[in-house]
Amino acid sequence: MAKNTIDELMSIGIDIGKDTFHIVAFDPGGQLVMRKQIKRLALVATFVKLPRCLVGMEACLSAHFVSRTLRKLGFKPRIIPAIYVKPFIKGQKNDYNDAEAVAEAALRPNLPTVPEKSQEQLDWQALHRVRSRLVSRRTATINQIRAFLIEQGITVRKGLRALKNSLEAILEELKYEISPRLRKILIGLYGDWLWLDDRIDTVSKEIGQISRTEENCVNVMTIHSPLLLGPMARYGSSLGQ
Repeated sequence: MAKNTIDELMSIGIDIGKDTFHIVAFDPGGQLVMRKQIKRLALVATFVKLPRCLVGMEACLSAHFVSRTLRKLGFKPRIIPAIYVKPFIKGQKNDYNDAEAVAEAALRPNLPTVPEKSQEQLDWQALHRVRSRLVSRRTATINQIRAFLIEQGITVRKGLRALKNSLEAILEELKYEISPRLRKILIGLYGDWLWLDDRIDTVSKEIGQISRTEENCVNVMTIHSPLLLGPMARYGSSLGQ
């Protein structure tokens, strides 16, 4: 720091790292008056002592949390896409230069920014990511069941319902042609399938609940609505239904 006490600031830039943040600050005259590295846990303790001003940060996983935290302290955070920060970087790219660039970018009123997400929106986004992973796992499980059956010369017509409704009958009718070990494997995979169905259904319901209470999620929900039901939500949870 150039001086022990800072009475007024024009902007602050934060380079957000996993464990540490690099901070630079400019006074109203455009002079660099602070250049500091802090631990993530020291964010509030550091900023509570600083004059309130614009705070710029690049869009990243932690940016929305940092933005909300600083807004509660009275700062004016701006989350800026990295592509718009890049032109402001001077010299060699490093954490302090990145922080300086984002502090300068934050002062540009017409520069596109990323809207700050509420905790509900972040929860909604996280649930969608979890659901997408679960659906991928279910698809892989179903494809593996089909592959094992084909190796035994057994084909089932396309469609999840067709396989689900016929698997129990196949295992019963061909119990002497399919080895006990493979039968056990297929039953285990089917159990995984059912578990994934239940998890997907639970997550989909949570997504729906958040979407109904979070106005900013409504438009995205409309886009994703076919996914929210889940391909297997129309089917029973056991074979033959």
